[in-house]
Amino acid sequence: MKTIIQIVLWIACIGLAYLIYSSVTGPIEFKKVKQERFAKVVSKLKDIRNAQEAYKTANGKYANDFKSLISFVDTGKYTITQQRDSSYMEMDKTYGIELLKEIKIIDTLGFVSVKDSLFKNDDRYKSLMDVPYAPGGEKFEMKSAIIDKGGYKAPVFEAKVKKSVVLFDQPKDLLTRENAQISVEEVNGDVIKVGSLDQVSTSGNWPPIYDKKEDL
Repeated sequence: MKTIIQIVLWIACIGLAYLIYSSVTGPIEFKKVKQERFAKVVSKLKDIRNAQEAYKTANGKYANDFKSLISFVDTGKYTITQQRDSSYMEMDKTYGIELLKEIKIIDTLGFVSVKDSLFKNDDRYKSLMDVPYAPGGEKFEMKSAIIDKGGYKAPVFEAKVKKSVVLFDQPKDLLTRENAQISVEEVNGDVIKVGSLDQVSTSGNWPPIYDKKEDL
């Protein structure tokens, strides 16, 4: 009986030691995993933003779905222009004299591929919709709209993914705490996103630390 009690006590001590160890190392490991995965997601959202801004330049609005956006990147072109000042003499009918008229002339110099400009020889634009680390092949949610801002019709877009999709295999208590984050050094809320459907903004909700990291 004494031996059994000793074994039980040893098991209890080992279990307690493990719980203490996990309570210390768990959040550290969670933060490491979170930052690594969020960096990948942010990099993808930056690509989406760059592609959307190019789409808006060419079409006056943002793409509402990834099929349209990827097709545009694949075949779209930027127009390269140059603006120069010029002038000419024009007869003023009122005074009967010639006056100097100054004008601005915009010359089209050529065209450059959107794909080459944004992604060079990389074809990662073809998988813009895919969420890094998503266990079930989940896609980013993306929408565009036209909103009224003081009488001005402004195009907007938003692309986002739930943190729970990216951190699917992490401890639930730490994920719950992460979803409640409110800090200038963290991604606030339960999603990682770029753009807004309510405000004229193409900013992301991530802190500067993810802008300092090199895109992986």
